[in-house]
Amino acid sequence: MKKILLLSVLVLSACSSPPIRSKASYPVSKSLSHIQAEGAGREIVMYALGLLDVSYQFGGNNPEAGLDCSGMVSFIYKNAVGAVLPHNAAQIASLARPVASEQLRAGDLVFFNTLGRSFSHMGIYLGDGRFIHAPSSKGKIRVESLSSPYFAQRFEGGRSLLAQNP
Repeated sequence: MKKILLLSVLVLSACSSPPIRSKASYPVSKSLSHIQAEGAGREIVMYALGLLDVSYQFGGNNPEAGLDCSGMVSFIYKNAVGAVLPHNAAQIASLARPVASEQLRAGDLVFFNTLGRSFSHMGIYLGDGRFIHAPSSKGKIRVESLSSPYFAQRFEGGRSLLAQNP
């Protein structure tokens, strides 16, 4: 309970400062206004949002040193819901079940072909067509839109490790 309260305070305090904008990123406050998450999905989203602006580091698996895309997802899932995942986007994709784009829920995973091979990049779906990811060298963890031209062209689909709704 203390963990949820602390994360809520951190997210709310982050929303009170002006958002950092880049060409392809979206203000955090806009992303938060549409997030509807329950249970494990909520924990995953809250943990993910707490990592905004952490630096990218190839092979990185902790926020102090920096995170890459699969390192970010593995770190979040381990700390938010206790799931231990490999540090490889394609391997994580092989563990998760496919989810239709229109059925993605907050906390699900989204995958992209950014290096000419399947599942070479990934992020965590937040809701409202947005996801959070660790983009690339010299980048920082940020929120993007699935409909942005770059990601829409490279989107390979959503997958989930969360329990299905009845």
